[in-house]
Amino acid sequence: ADEDMANYYKTVPHAMWITLLNLSGECPLANYSAAGKVTLGFIGLFATAVFGVPIGILGAGFEESVASHAEDSPDQEETTATSDNPDESKTSSIQWRCFQFVNGIGSKAAILFEMLIYLLIGITVIVGIIQTVPGHENTLSWVEWIAVIVFTIEYIIRFVGASVDPEFSDGTDYNSVLGGITKRMKFLVSFYSIIDLMAILPFYLAYMMPGSWVDNNDEYLRMIRLCRLLKLDKYVPSISLVDDVIRLKRRSLTISCIASIVLWVLFSGWMYLSEHEDHSMEIDNLPLYGCIENCTMSVRYNNFFTSFPLVGIHLTGDFPMVEYDGFGRIVCFFMVIAAIGVVSIPSGIIASGFADIVQSKSKSSNNLPKGGTAGDDWFDIRYRELEGQPPPVSVFGPQMDQLQMSIKIYLDGEPDGTTGTVKRTTFSKIGRVFFFALIIANIIAVVLESIPEVDEYIGNQDGNFFDVFEAWSVFFFTVDYILRLLSARKSREALYSPLVYATTFFGIVDLASIAPWYIQVVLSKTGNLSGDEAKVFRIFRIFRVLQLEDFITAFSKLDNVFRASKDVLKATGLMAIIIWVGTSALFFIFEENNPNFRQCDYSIPLVEVDGEPGCYDFDSTAACNEYYPGMCSQSAFTNMPNTMFYVAVFLGGDWGFVDFTWPGKIVCMFLCVAGIALYSVPVGSLFDSFGAVLGLSDDGDDEEEEGERA
Repeated sequence: ADEDMANYYKTVPHAMWITLLNLSGECPLANYSAAGKVTLGFIGLFATAVFGVPIGILGAGFEESVASHAEDSPDQEETTATSDNPDESKTSSIQWRCFQFVNGIGSKAAILFEMLIYLLIGITVIVGIIQTVPGHENTLSWVEWIAVIVFTIEYIIRFVGASVDPEFSDGTDYNSVLGGITKRMKFLVSFYSIIDLMAILPFYLAYMMPGSWVDNNDEYLRMIRLCRLLKLDKYVPSISLVDDVIRLKRRSLTISCIASIVLWVLFSGWMYLSEHEDHSMEIDNLPLYGCIENCTMSVRYNNFFTSFPLVGIHLTGDFPMVEYDGFGRIVCFFMVIAAIGVVSIPSGIIASGFADIVQSKSKSSNNLPKGGTAGDDWFDIRYRELEGQPPPVSVFGPQMDQLQMSIKIYLDGEPDGTTGTVKRTTFSKIGRVFFFALIIANIIAVVLESIPEVDEYIGNQDGNFFDVFEAWSVFFFTVDYILRLLSARKSREALYSPLVYATTFFGIVDLASIAPWYIQVVLSKTGNLSGDEAKVFRIFRIFRVLQLEDFITAFSKLDNVFRASKDVLKATGLMAIIIWVGTSALFFIFEENNPNFRQCDYSIPLVEVDGEPGCYDFDSTAACNEYYPGMCSQSAFTNMPNTMFYVAVFLGGDWGFVDFTWPGKIVCMFLCVAGIALYSVPVGSLFDSFGAVLGLSDDGDDEEEEGERA
């Protein structure tokens, strides 16, 4: 038995505390018995949804109350707008051409230059992340040289063209000396100009001042390069729209934020009172907080301010810490029941406001083709055009036409014009049931083969049961794929084209279900396939689950969903990346050498003993390793890729680490207040678009109700 797990469930009150967290959607423990796993699975599938109803009702009631007291309306926009296209006759040809060139206007060269900027921003951000990994500090450094040169040229061109940029217009003559100076001064202090300078200045400073503070701290200044992501905001507005969101939702945000802050402060105070003397359960060492060993929750909650970020994490719905005493658990109970439903409202308001702003700026969202739905593209338009048109005649004569039509009827059935249903022959029904069962059997086979005991029992040598079953499966799937290609000339769903079928969702899935096996056979016959590589090809078979799409429509709608939400996704996706990369950079800078996340070999003392420095006495893990080679390690935030992984988990609402430095705690609180909500907007827009594509709207519900009454 697991003693740690038993300790958490040693009494009914202890079990109720952990079960409360399970019902709120949290699962801080994992080492359950088989019966415990079944119970936890039931909680996750059913009980959590029921438990969430009161919280949802409370949150909805509070939101309605906020809406009834404050009707949101955007601030009055300034009416003194300037023209986006200044009179070219009033401008210097060089200035005007510079302005057009850096904004991708007027020529293919300008468009290509703009695309080059996109590409360089992405490449340099990736290179900057890679260079934080020890041993790769100078990897691809030549890319940085090229990028800085290009970004410098771009900045100079923007500076020259600033005098004709409508954004900096002040009503003065474009060609006047004073007007040009004024506009360029406005450009120099503008948001995008500062971002452009931050993208290149650290490089020049380090190059011109070798051995200086700038050069010695290049590790941290390198993080400033990640600000280049903000340059993309010029082309796809995202972060710059946040102020619009605040203006649009300012009244609701004011009321809900005040309520949330009051609850945050109250619960922080209550958690401090309940935990500042809690010595009941031992936690990890926290040297940064002055505790070397035998630490308890009282160290984390030693004053009101240290409890603030921890309570903020709990109010997002996550409970990474469960070692509370009785009073602390009662306070957490009320946080689960009451506070989360209220405190999450400002985040939801920010997210919905951002989506509203982006959608209102989207011009394409209101231009659906006649009879179309959200996400329609050339395929849907062409499909409607083919309605009522007969399939093309085969060049091989009427016998081929008859064969193709017979295959089409076998595969897809024949529509009944009177009932609107699909009629199938007995042979077609048998084939459909057979392939449905074959797909399910393939999925089960992949799962069973991954279990070592089962694989060993069956016999993992060549030609075993799984290999034979796979070969026969590929044979039937291959025949089905060839038949579908052959009958595509008679299928309106393939636009009467085998090539179109091969590039549709179904065609790609059908090919993906057989191609890995053929590749595996070829590589095996040529001796270029190892055992581990063979396992990879076998796992590819799990994608056959997508062939169930032919029976139950789901994933094939995703392409329509992406097209329907592409405008919102461009802005919110960029913003999510900026938040992810930006906060990752901050966490890396602040937490790279946090001793709370440092481990050392058992032979190294924790603190100085007899003149020998201890694990926690060093300013950095690197310094510890210099003194004790290879005996010190950091559990998290060791480089940017490592940090980005953990921050992605944080943004998903799960906090695997909480014992940050104070700057790290500030970043943590930002994520709790706004970062997680903004990061989740792209997912929310996808759900909205999925409902639009499937026709899941209020109108549709009304129609269904009317149909039932009829």
